Amino acid sequence: MLFKNLGVPELILILVIAILIFGPGRIGRIGSELGKGIRGFKEGVSDDKDEEDAAAVADDEAVADAGSDSESE
Repeated sequence: MLFKNLGVPELILILVIAILIFGPGRIGRIGSELGKGIRGFKEGVSDDKDEEDAAAVADDEAVADAGSDSESE
């Protein structure tokens, strides 16, 4: 694996290089935007799951209603 031996010293070195390239102010903005993006992705996945669950419940109720209608006939 590519990042198998990535430890604390390596992460610190990467952070120092990133600060030298982008500057501390821009690193904060990049982190903030990255956090917003991840949060939006999680909300999107959660919304899709909620919609699928609601559709499954509606399908189950429709099947149950159809079954009770045929029993009453």
